[in-house]
Amino acid sequence: MMQAPSPRLPALIVDGKPLSTRDAFDVVDPATARPFAQAPLATRDDLDLAVAAARRAFPAWSATSIEARAEAIERIADALEAERDSLAALLSREQGKPLHTSAGGEIAGAAQWARATARLRPPVEVIRDDADELVEVHRRPLGVVGSITPWNYPVMIAVWHIIPALLAGNTVVMKPSSYTPFTALRFIEIASAHLPPGVLNSVAGESGLGQSMVEHPGIDKITFTGSTGTGRRIMASGAANLKRLTLELGGNDAAIVLADADIDAIAPKIFAKAFGNCGQTCAALKRLYVHDSVHDALAAKLAALALQAKVGPGSDPATQFGPVQNKAQFDYLCALAEEAKAMGARFLCGGAPMTSDGYFFPLSVAVDAAEGMRIVDEEQFGPILPIIRYSDPEDALARANANENGLGGSVWSSDLAAARKLAERMQAGTVWVNDHATISPDAPFGGAKQSGIGTAFGLHGLDEYMQLQTVRISRRAA
Repeated sequence: MMQAPSPRLPALIVDGKPLSTRDAFDVVDPATARPFAQAPLATRDDLDLAVAAARRAFPAWSATSIEARAEAIERIADALEAERDSLAALLSREQGKPLHTSAGGEIAGAAQWARATARLRPPVEVIRDDADELVEVHRRPLGVVGSITPWNYPVMIAVWHIIPALLAGNTVVMKPSSYTPFTALRFIEIASAHLPPGVLNSVAGESGLGQSMVEHPGIDKITFTGSTGTGRRIMASGAANLKRLTLELGGNDAAIVLADADIDAIAPKIFAKAFGNCGQTCAALKRLYVHDSVHDALAAKLAALALQAKVGPGSDPATQFGPVQNKAQFDYLCALAEEAKAMGARFLCGGAPMTSDGYFFPLSVAVDAAEGMRIVDEEQFGPILPIIRYSDPEDALARANANENGLGGSVWSSDLAAARKLAERMQAGTVWVNDHATISPDAPFGGAKQSGIGTAFGLHGLDEYMQLQTVRISRRAA
C-alpha cells in the first residue's frame, strides 16, 4: 500500500527559534525498513546553545505564577488537539502504530494528560504555627531539566516528562529517540510557540548526545524513560555533579491467573494488556503465570485472538497492530523466539517473522515456557507472550518476584479479596487486580528494584521536578 506523504518535517528549537544544523541522520519507516526522511543532527555546540537558552529563561519562568504556567500548558494542549491528524500521520510513519487508531489516540491522550497535569498544585506544608515560630515546607523549581524520551510513545512520554517540569517552573532541553524524532520535535515546535523563548528547547541525534546531556553541568536534572542498562549508565554519569534523576526503566511485568478466574471474561483483557502497541510498552503484561486447571483453556483463547488480529502497515485502515519499531528490536525478538523453541517452548501461534518488507512479527503465544529461557527472564518488548504453568500460587508468586525488574504486576481472580492479598505481595511499583498497565495522571507510577528510580504522575511525580525548601520564621522578639 502506498504511504501517504509526510507533513512538513520539524526543526530543532533553541531559544524560541529554529536551529539550523550542518548534518542530518536517516529515519527509517518500520513498515518498509527503508529511510523515509532525514532529521537534524545536533552537535555538542548545539546542546550548549540549548542549555544556555534554558538557563537564561529560567529566572523569569520560575518567577511566573503557577496559574500563568498552567494557562500556557492549556494552550499547548489545545494546539496539540488542533494538529492531531497531521501529528498522527507523522507518528504512524516513524513509529509504525496504526494511523486510524493508536496513533491518533496517542496525540489525543497526550493533550488530555497535559490538561490533567496543569491542574496539579504543589502543597505548602505547615509543620508548626504557634506563638514562637512558623515552619513551612515549600516546593521550588530545580532549574534546567534534560528530557530523554524513547521510541515507543514519542509524544505521550514527552508530555509526561515536559509538562510537569514546566508546571513546576523549570526550563527544559529535550532529546527524542533517534528512531522516532519527528513527532517529538514537532511537539516542541507547537509547545514553544506558547512559551517564552528558551523555556523549551530541543536537540536530536545519537553519537553520545544523550551522554553529553547527562554530563552537562548546566542541566540540573535528567528524566529518562528507556532500558535499565542505559539507566544505569545515566546514573553513573550523573553522579559527577549529583544530578537529580528520574529513571523509568525496563519492566518484565508478571501476571498471575488463579484457578477461580473467569477465563472467558479475562482473556480479551489479558490479550489487550499484553499486545497493545505490539507489546512495546514498559508496563505491558510480559509473563503470564496460569494455574494448571485453566492453563490450556486460557492459552487457547489467547492464541485464537492473536490469530484473528490484523498485523500490517500503520497506514492501512484494516491494521490493528503495526510493525516492531526498529531492526535491533526485531532481531532481538527473532532471537528470543528461536532460543525458546530450542529449549522446548511451543508457539501456539506466531513465533517467526512475517515474510514481508518491514519489521513485522506476528502476535505470538508460547506455552511450555519457564524461567531460564530468555523469553521469560528478559523483557521481550514486543508481540510475544510466554505462558508459564503453575500449581501452587505461592510458587507462582515467588517466581514472579524472582525477576530483577519490578515495574508492575497483576493478579486475576473472581475472589477480589484473595487476589488483592496476593497482589500486594508482588514486588512491583504498581499492582493491579483483574487489570494491567492502566495508568492515570493523578496516581503515581514508578518502578521497584531495577525498574527505575523516582516516580511519575500526580503530586508525587510533580515533586520529582521540585526541591523542598523549609522556611522557618521566628516570632520571638530578637
